[in-house]
This record gives sequence, C-alpha cells and structure tokens, in this order.
Amino acid sequence: MIRILFVCLGNICRSPTAEGIVRARLQAAGLADVVALDSCGTGRWHVDESPDPRAQAEARARGIDIASLRARQLCVDDFQAFDYVLAMDADNLAHMRRMAPADCQAHLGLLLDFAGTPGRSVPDPYYGAGDGFANVFALIEEAADGLIESCRQRLETQPEPGDGAR
Repeated sequence: MIRILFVCLGNICRSPTAEGIVRARLQAAGLADVVALDSCGTGRWHVDESPDPRAQAEARARGIDIASLRARQLCVDDFQAFDYVLAMDADNLAHMRRMAPADCQAHLGLLLDFAGTPGRSVPDPYYGAGDGFANVFALIEEAADGLIESCRQRLETQPEPGDGAR
C-alpha cells in the first residue's frame, strides 16, 4: 500500500482538489485499492470544513465529488503515516520541512514535480478570480498521471506479501 498526503494552506481548495482528481485517476487505472489518499493544510483556520464551494463546483463539473472531504491540519504523525507528503507550493513545502521529524522517511516535495516541471507551485485560488479554480484543476491534472506512474513503478518494485528472507 502506498499512502499519499496532499498539503496546502487551509485544506479547502487545492489539496482536496488534488485528492479528488488523483482518486478518480487511480480508480480509472485500477490502483484505488493499493494507493490511499488524504489531504490537509498547514493552517488550522478551516478544520472540519468542507472544500470551498468553488472547488466543489469545479470538481463536480468534471464528474468528481469532493463534498464529503473535511479539512484537517497537518500533524507530525503524518510524516510517518504517509509515503509521499506533497505540497501545493513552496511556502507549504518549507513549512513541512521545518515540521518533519529528523527520521522522516516520506518523500517531501511539490505535487507539480510529477508534471515534469520541478519547482512549480499550484497557486492559491482562494482570493483570486473565478477562473483560478479551473487553473488549479488543470495544473493538478498535469501532475496526476506522473504521480500515478511513480506509484505504479514503486508498486512493481515492492516485494509481494510473504516474499522475502525467512
């Protein structure tokens, strides 16, 4: 099982959108039962809230339902519980790196690194114009296939249960 956590600032726009998009792509790829997803925010302003209505509308327009997701805040335990902890932008990545324990084994990085363009951020659409959510959706879609391919490769190299030294 591979576990992926998507991280943004408040966990109501970008990271739940990423969770919804990647979940849909995993289902289409037949990998939904071997890759677990979650999302959170580095801030606590929106804990227990649903995703922003604009994010929900953008996802719904593409056949993805994120309405049941609830915001939560990143915690130290997440660095042990997840294999990938992926930030939407450089500020949240820096926060994650400061917070990660010294023995963290998770891959910490930017989601858009999986789009083949390292260092790019998914901009926060919260205060922007209405098309910001469509832009976020398009950027996350760019990275989704690369992330899923990375998961597929990792799964292929993992030993089968019961294999290994006796």
